[in-house]
Amino acid sequence: MTTIGTDVRKLTGRIGAEIIGLDPAGDLDAAQVAFLTDALYEHKALVFRNTDLDDDGQLRFAARFGELTKAHPTVPAAEGAPTILPVDSELGRANHWHTDVTFVLNPPKASTLRSLVVPPYGGETLIANAAAAYRDLPEPLRAFADTLRAVHTNDYDYVQPPETVDEREQARRAQFVSRKYRTVHPVVRVHPVTGERGLFIGGFAQRIEGLSVSESRDLLRLLQSYVTRPENIVRVAWEPNQLVLFDNRITQHYAIDNYDGLPRRLNRVTVAGDVPAGIDGRPSESREGDASHYTSVA
Repeated sequence: MTTIGTDVRKLTGRIGAEIIGLDPAGDLDAAQVAFLTDALYEHKALVFRNTDLDDDGQLRFAARFGELTKAHPTVPAAEGAPTILPVDSELGRANHWHTDVTFVLNPPKASTLRSLVVPPYGGETLIANAAAAYRDLPEPLRAFADTLRAVHTNDYDYVQPPETVDEREQARRAQFVSRKYRTVHPVVRVHPVTGERGLFIGGFAQRIEGLSVSESRDLLRLLQSYVTRPENIVRVAWEPNQLVLFDNRITQHYAIDNYDGLPRRLNRVTVAGDVPAGIDGRPSESREGDASHYTSVA
């Protein structure tokens, strides 16, 4: 499918494309939304430059792809905007590899990030293709991963050990774990639309079911190393008035903390997702925490 005057320019061989000639602030018709959806499935992350979006425009755009979640299960939303999460360097850094909110039963299917304040250098977001990572696994390791399930939780040492952070950061962490969640997901998730298999792990995956903590860390570190291979990553350099849309079901991302503490702020809006399932069709299971205030379960 193509739309007149619209171009899709690949940013790397395995992930990422820039959309040219289609304004996400516009009144998109069904054909344009279908075009973007197909591009998202193929490229996993889409970049729109020089957009004319405000908060309402970002909400309208994200809603083209499904029902919106609330901002976050535990972190406060932007004032007066319950579905917008401020991603503000002054409120914490997300400099670890993760997929958004995998500690709940049905994490978002897609995330949008819009630049508000961009540092003069640094502050890029890395996005990785988890399907390419799965395909890169040696066959014996791939077959093993197919059988595994992992416990995801928000209750762990988030980015920094607690003894190394100040009172302000400790308060942020207390907010983050004010409701505790534990969910068991398949390590290999089948994309519900494309059928692709991807490694569904990241920073919230803390333990492999049936293995000890130390065994889990070693195995997760090995699998994660395939996700973060340079060939599987697109590096998004933020500019003013930029929007990024990525498929949260088959990617991970990392916000690089390389801008000397300068202001950096994005707004995030996420689209509600389904319950993941592995290659055997077995769905994820919630073990602790009710996230119904954040997102409904399809």
